[in-house]
Amino acid sequence: MDDTDPRAADDRASDGFASYLEDAAGDILDRLSAWVMIPSVSADPDRRMDMTRSAHWIAGEMRDAGLETTLLPTGDSFAVLGERLVDPEAPTILVYSHHDVRHAKPEEWSETEPFTPVLRDGRLYGRGASDAKGQVLAHVWGLRAFDACGDLPLNVKLLIDGEEEIGSPNLETLLQEHRDRLACDAIIFSDSIQWRDDAPAPVTSMRGTLTATLTVMGPERDVHSGVASGATPNPSLILARILAGMHDDSDRIAIPGFYDGVAALSPDRRRELGELPFDEDVWLERTETRAITGEAGYTVPERLWVRPAIEVISLLAGDPAGIERSVIPREATASLSIRAVPDQRNHDIADRLREYVAATMPVGAAYELTVDERIAQEPYTSPPSAMLDALELALTRGYGTEVRGRMGNAGGGPAELLSRELGVSVTFLGTGLPEDHWHASDESVDVRMLLQGAATIAHLWREVARRGRSALRD
Repeated sequence: MDDTDPRAADDRASDGFASYLEDAAGDILDRLSAWVMIPSVSADPDRRMDMTRSAHWIAGEMRDAGLETTLLPTGDSFAVLGERLVDPEAPTILVYSHHDVRHAKPEEWSETEPFTPVLRDGRLYGRGASDAKGQVLAHVWGLRAFDACGDLPLNVKLLIDGEEEIGSPNLETLLQEHRDRLACDAIIFSDSIQWRDDAPAPVTSMRGTLTATLTVMGPERDVHSGVASGATPNPSLILARILAGMHDDSDRIAIPGFYDGVAALSPDRRRELGELPFDEDVWLERTETRAITGEAGYTVPERLWVRPAIEVISLLAGDPAGIERSVIPREATASLSIRAVPDQRNHDIADRLREYVAATMPVGAAYELTVDERIAQEPYTSPPSAMLDALELALTRGYGTEVRGRMGNAGGGPAELLSRELGVSVTFLGTGLPEDHWHASDESVDVRMLLQGAATIAHLWREVARRGRSALRD
């Protein structure tokens, strides 16, 4: 093959990126391990200094990779902005991810303590190894590989949020205050997963997120179940009936008006999802979910990515821990996580939820419903774009296999907010897998996925730089 043939150049880039990252694998894992050891739990007020340490740590890594860094205050935390601006005429890409992590329960971890990283059987275990410190470092090292193996001009900005796991309550203000500095031609959102390690697929949609808390009040204080049983409103039973009524027998959400505005599943989207390799037994093994449930008439990928969902994520009543007292509890509380899809809007969902609870609450029962609209995140769908085309090529080269189908992201994130405030489209690129146990015990990252993800990022930068700025704006 002629050395001037573009395919030859692509092959050389693939070999160069892969070799660079393989040689650096030990350093990458050492650096990721050091970062995982910082318990940057944004939801824990006692971890405020750890959040600051985490922000300074990744700022140092960015500086070592040639970026100028700034810590941007957001509430009790910091977002970290890294900038590498080499040519005003070259494309400018903003990457969004986060450095805060979820709370961990050490008693539920079997492989290691949550913040004591350990490498075992090709996986690095520890809170944040995949969500999302591993993804951030994949970008740092993907940029290093790009710089080491080529000389195409590209401007890159890394915005690493410190509040994503608590809903990014200060991100909108940050984007508005620093809009000019964050200006870009396209956004890469790196807080998502890949379908399989042998079947990469671009994520082209993200569900929205709305959380709510419902507390039902019964007697004025806990009362002896024998003294008052049968003649006293039990808030646990009332709450259970209300929660059970949110779905019908076919697992369809039964809240009146909930599906108003839900976009119909198009034939093209159904085809894209159907092209993903899927086996129910393999899915159950990978996710450890025991059984498949969900809305009748839709496949598992469709339920995950293009259909809405309501989940109960916590229930509290009576004596859930300690010695039982045999009382009717004075109150019962449930936390809800609602996932929205195009073309739903969270304020409409919130109204339907309030109406449903008011209509189904028994006469005389007292309750309090809190809907967290301030940190609600709207669903987002990536439009067709040169960036998406470039990503599919990059995935093929980075993973060494053809892309089959397109997937979605079942969780939420501030993709719609980023696109709305900065006026450009969002493309998703993650390095995690469903079996990485995000938010749960024994979180880990597949080392091969991490390196292939970094190689994909390097290929993406090369493809974007080669196409030029005008292609991204068409």
